[in-house]
Amino acid sequence: MNPPHAGLRQRGDPAKASLGFTGGRSLGYSAPVLPKDLLEPLGLDALLVTRPENVRYLSGFPHPEDAQVLVTGEGAFLLTDPRYPEAERESRIPAKVLKREEREALLKTLKGRVGFEAEHLPYAALERLRELVPAEWVPTKGVVEKLRLRKTPEEVERIRKAQALAEEALAHVLPLLRPGVEEREIALEVEFFLKRRGAEGAAFPPIVASGERGALPHARASEKRLKAGELVTLDLGARLEGYHSDMTRTFALGRPKEELRRAYKAVEEALEAALAALAPGKTGKEVDAVARKALEAHGLDRYFVHSLGHGVGLAVHEGPSLSPYGEEVLEPGMVVTVEPGIYISPDNKLVAEKWRGLAVRIEDDIAITKTGYEDLTSTVPKTRHDIESLMAG
Repeated sequence: MNPPHAGLRQRGDPAKASLGFTGGRSLGYSAPVLPKDLLEPLGLDALLVTRPENVRYLSGFPHPEDAQVLVTGEGAFLLTDPRYPEAERESRIPAKVLKREEREALLKTLKGRVGFEAEHLPYAALERLRELVPAEWVPTKGVVEKLRLRKTPEEVERIRKAQALAEEALAHVLPLLRPGVEEREIALEVEFFLKRRGAEGAAFPPIVASGERGALPHARASEKRLKAGELVTLDLGARLEGYHSDMTRTFALGRPKEELRRAYKAVEEALEAALAALAPGKTGKEVDAVARKALEAHGLDRYFVHSLGHGVGLAVHEGPSLSPYGEEVLEPGMVVTVEPGIYISPDNKLVAEKWRGLAVRIEDDIAITKTGYEDLTSTVPKTRHDIESLMAG
């Protein structure tokens, strides 16, 4: 195919620069990835990358929502618009700031088979490209996501720092866990704290779910006020230098009732069993099954309604999946959440009334290593004894 616009050739030879987090060094535990390594297996002449997480992974550019990466046989280039004159300085691959007509002129030079990210590019945008560019547009799936599965040590360190910041935020709001405080007040304080401490923001809107609302796995913090005797689930994370963390703890306001303690014990055992099963070579569904087996011993597996975990990195939810459908094999460098939980609806008439509306979730961020795993969630209490001691104090 014809080479991209000559004006893009700057800052070295992009055809010889490898892609990914380290911008020229090896990607995690693998060899450097060159542009041709992305194109040749799919028989492509070019690839247009539009998913923000993938754009940031390939370029390091901190505003990926307003940029794309164009990979060709000549190299890889970041494309953005005049709002970002700093792009040439902030991108690890050659960058060009283009007006709309300049970008369209560049794209018109593409010929042959051009891949696009089918799970991200809207249909209307694809139709516009087809009208503009006389090429065969080929849908692709997971090309860059596969590279992102295994993190470099630098990436793991960024996740570790994001997790440490989230743990600081949790410690900061623990004094707010008292009767009469609104859920949303706690969630807002988490977000304010993370921003004040230098985070780009929360990894997602913090979940604060008390009482029966804990049975909603992704409940939004509401105006509901905390009450004595309830369980409170806090699910939060930080985004730092593009990378995310994700953790959950469940606390009791006052001395918990016996059924609450039993439920927490079951989830704690499921977490311990899943962590013990984590190792390179295991599939996500094998580890997920271990956690469900532990809950089954308590008769609670039917109330575990989501997957055991997911990858975390430039996206808060990414591969690999720890679920009944998780076929991916765990490898050193992967970072996943492990988050068993049980959720019993307050409307469930098949259980005794004392169990209705009960919910517990515990979640850690875990890095897979050559010999097993490293728990990146290091400073917050996890066992029921530690949780009870903390809340009693």
